[in-house]
Amino acid sequence: MAIQTITWMSAFLCLVQVFSMPMPCQLQQHLVRETHSLLRDMGGHFPLECLQENVRIEFPATAFATSGAPQLSSSGAKAIYETLKNIETLFVTDKLPTMWDQQKLDNFQNIIYRQIEDSECCGLDTRNNLIMAKMLNTYFRNIAALFLFSQNFSYCAWEVVRKELLRTLDFILEHNSDSLLWSNRT
Repeated sequence: MAIQTITWMSAFLCLVQVFSMPMPCQLQQHLVRETHSLLRDMGGHFPLECLQENVRIEFPATAFATSGAPQLSSSGAKAIYETLKNIETLFVTDKLPTMWDQQKLDNFQNIIYRQIEDSECCGLDTRNNLIMAKMLNTYFRNIAALFLFSQNFSYCAWEVVRKELLRTLDFILEHNSDSLLWSNRT
């Protein structure tokens, strides 16, 4: 009886140890793709009346760079997580374009929120990650200041922001697929 109890306790302690190990920080690729699709489709093609305001802000691709291959997936996921948090921040306003498909906009915001909530494990824990977060925060602050705030959240300002965010998500999907889970779970 004592041996059986010790065996069960040992098995239980092993399971507790395995399940308490930190999980790698990864996001769902299909949700990032869905986010991209919703953002693209909520407003259609870039409007001709906004061409004058169509400028490009260089995306800080170096924020996604890592010094070592074994950390690539984790560091990339942390950069994606920070990017999603910054995107969510841009959309926390009541001055969103009414010309956009409101259902797609709502779905976009919900999926962004879900991805952030589901990947809180991506918190910043190293100096390199803090530097990466600062680079991304600066990029998104520039987008907000140069377009949204300076143009009083105009339709064209939002269209330029949407175009920049699409480029950002394109970059993530093209260059950071190893940081995204390929799961089809919803």
